[in-house]
Amino acid sequence: MRTEVEISWKPPPPEWVTLNSDGSVHTESGHAAADGLIRDHIGRCLAAYAINLGSCSITRAELRGVVEGLQLAWDTGFRRVIVELDSLCAVQLLRSLNSPDHQQAAIIQRFKELLTHQWEVVVSHIFREGNKCADHLASRGHLLPLGYHLISCSDPTLCNFIMYDCQGLSEPRLVLNKG
Repeated sequence: MRTEVEISWKPPPPEWVTLNSDGSVHTESGHAAADGLIRDHIGRCLAAYAINLGSCSITRAELRGVVEGLQLAWDTGFRRVIVELDSLCAVQLLRSLNSPDHQQAAIIQRFKELLTHQWEVVVSHIFREGNKCADHLASRGHLLPLGYHLISCSDPTLCNFIMYDCQGLSEPRLVLNKG
């Protein structure tokens, strides 16, 4: 049985930031991108990035988005970070932390190394409807030259998505009832 629920982005508590991350792979070309943005408790964009990855799997793109975003968060001085991504597979891999034989073991190891810093990191799954800003950035990453790119938080298109989130606008989604 499924129930319709309204999904929207939720800001982090004060003293925390949220890293929304996403990955994208075009099915025809195999071209991959990843991205993310860091926001504070009022929804203000503090940093944003996009990465043109060339060719890789969707799982690798999702994981690269998280790892690069966490590195940016650390380098920027944030010490309480909620990571939100809409890939349940990537969330499960990051939470398990014991996948030495997994094909993404190297990037999972990099994630584990980041967790050894003196900070608090929480990884959580969100639905795609609550991850619209990151989804927008991932699609833009395909258009950029190969590599990592910082994106201006004042980018007009990104600002529109951020404003949408800050207003608490939601979208319906059918979700499976638990139990």
